[in-house]
Amino acid sequence: MTTSDITSVINSPSKTRFIEEISIIIAAQDLTPTMMSQDFLKFSGIIPQEWELSQQPVLNPNFAQLNFTNGVGINAQPGTITLSESLNNQQLEKLAIHHVASKYIEKLPHAQYMGLSFSPRILLPFPEDPASVRQYITGTLLGSGSWKRIGTAPVQAGINLMYLLDRCQLTISISEARLQKPQQQPITAILFSGNFHYNVNTSIARQHGLGLCPSEVTVEGGYARETRASLSVNLGQQSDGRIAQVTNFLNNWETDIEEFRAIVNQKFLDSGHADSTQSIGETSLFPGQTL
Repeated sequence: MTTSDITSVINSPSKTRFIEEISIIIAAQDLTPTMMSQDFLKFSGIIPQEWELSQQPVLNPNFAQLNFTNGVGINAQPGTITLSESLNNQQLEKLAIHHVASKYIEKLPHAQYMGLSFSPRILLPFPEDPASVRQYITGTLLGSGSWKRIGTAPVQAGINLMYLLDRCQLTISISEARLQKPQQQPITAILFSGNFHYNVNTSIARQHGLGLCPSEVTVEGGYARETRASLSVNLGQQSDGRIAQVTNFLNNWETDIEEFRAIVNQKFLDSGHADSTQSIGETSLFPGQTL
């Protein structure tokens, strides 16, 4: 199956609209799920007071889950917090999770931040031609080979690709998925999952804490007290170094989403007639919609 065949299916008038979601994952050594209560998030100003839960939250030492009526989801496990939101064809500037992530970092400045990831996902349903999804992955992307002719059913496959960008590492996974709607038969789809991963450079964070605080030694007790004060300042400077890096990573959120959309459209689904001088919205394979 060629990309032209994929395009004809996507352009079908009866097609199901694609689904797009973005997640932001913050990693910190000392993060515990029990910190993620709705009261804490509201009282600290991390989320707005007017947000309402859509279902009963889960909160225990190993896992926390809060889903809100506006479509934002917050999941936490020891060491990570994941903020997720569906785009639902809305403009990027209207997304809420990057504001929540920024507030979280601002309100918890002493956390030992280790890294940050952006995970965009694009799901393309194929309700009329489910077999084309498997043919596209095993035929167009993987090519031919005797490895396909094993067993009694068509082979299923998923692809994991790793790229090294100037600013971070990018992983893209392509797989067959099922979209289940209430009281309807499952719909076969192609799922493109991305992960832009940023690691905190601990050597830079340490450099922020290496400055010596001037002190004047008078007596042994005074020396001990001033040494503790100097260590406290240096540890605070190390935290500032981590926060600066994580904040810079977070500022890439819009660039990463747009780049992921461009890669999916132009490198995997491009039918060969796209004009490279046009914007993503103009060359989109989803008519009438802007990725």
